[in-house]
Amino acid sequence: MELDDLLKQPGEWLKGSGPYSNIVMSSRIRLARNLEKAAFPNRATRKALVEILETVMAAIRTIDYFKSSTLFKVHELDNIDKQFLIERHLMSHEHANSVEGKGLIVSAEEVLSVMVNEEDHLRIQVLQSGLNLQETWNIIDTIDSKLSGKLKFAFLPGWGYLTACPTNTGTAMRGSVMLHLPALVMTKQITKVLNAIAKLSFATRGFYGEGTQSKGNFYQISNQVSLGHSEEDIIHNINGLIKQVVDQEEQARQALVVQNKAMLEDKIFRSLGVLINARIISSQETIELLSMVRLGVDLDIVKDIDRKTINELFIMIQPAHLQKLEGKKLSSAARDTKRASLIRERLGGSHV
Repeated sequence: MELDDLLKQPGEWLKGSGPYSNIVMSSRIRLARNLEKAAFPNRATRKALVEILETVMAAIRTIDYFKSSTLFKVHELDNIDKQFLIERHLMSHEHANSVEGKGLIVSAEEVLSVMVNEEDHLRIQVLQSGLNLQETWNIIDTIDSKLSGKLKFAFLPGWGYLTACPTNTGTAMRGSVMLHLPALVMTKQITKVLNAIAKLSFATRGFYGEGTQSKGNFYQISNQVSLGHSEEDIIHNINGLIKQVVDQEEQARQALVVQNKAMLEDKIFRSLGVLINARIISSQETIELLSMVRLGVDLDIVKDIDRKTINELFIMIQPAHLQKLEGKKLSSAARDTKRASLIRERLGGSHV
C-alpha cells in the first residue's frame, strides 16, 4: 500500500455507523508498550531506535493482523505526507519530528496503526466507528497478546506496564471517544458538562487530541489514569460517562427542535447554502459549517446527504489532504479555492 492509496479509501472510523453514531464519531483504544531493558525513546541513541524498529517489525511480520499493513519510516516522509497522516488520526504531532528509527505501521482499513518510537517504543491504536469501545478493546487485546508472545515488554508486578510518562503506567491504556455536541454548545450547556467530566478525572480535548482545541463542536473524551484500574473497568467507566453525555446531547437536540425549530433549520440551511455555493472558503469556516450540516443530517432535516459523506469531508478539506489530491504544494489561497471546489463536488452544489 502506498501513502496515496489512503486518499481512495477513507478510514473505517469515518463510515458513520455503529452505536450512537449520530453523536459518537469514533472510538479509539491506544496501548503504550516498551521493550524490556531498552531505554525509552527520548533517552535512546539513534542507533538504538533503528534496532528497536527492526525488532518490532520482525515481530509484527509474523502476526496475521498486520499482513495487510504498511510501514512508513517517518524520516523518509516529507512535511505534507506527515501532516496528511496526522490529519487522518494515524500519527501524533510529536511523532512527526523526523528522527531515523521512527516508524508508523498502518493497516489497509486504517483500523489498526502502530507508532514505533514515539514517546514509548510502541503506541498501538485501534479506531472504530460509533461507540464501540468493547469491540475495539477485543481487537487490540488480541494484538497485544500476540505481540507479547514475540516481544518482552517492560512490566513490574504491582505497577503494570512501564511507560515514559508516569500517568500511563499500569494498564498503559487510553480509551477515547470522539463526540459531536453542537446542541449542547448552542444551548450553552457545554461548559457545565465539560466541568462535570473534569471532576470525574476524564480529559476533554479537541478534534486532534492532546494540545488541540475543539473545532466543529467535536470533543474527544478519554481516561486520564490507568494505574490501579483494569482495562475492563476503564472501558466500563468511559461507556457509562459517554452514554450520559449522549443522553444530554439528545435532550438538547430535541429541545432545539421543539422550541426553536425555525432558527435551527435556518442555521442548518444557511450553512449548507454557503458550503455548496462558496468559491473560496477556509478550513475553520468549513468545519463550523459542516458541523451544522451534520446536525441537520442526524435530525433528518437535511435528507439528501449522508453522514459518511460529511464525516469524510471533515478530513478531506484539511490542508495536507487538499495538496495530496492536487499532487503539489498549494498556497493558503489556492487551498481555499480547492477546498470550495471539493465541497461543491461532494455535496452537489447548485452552481457547480
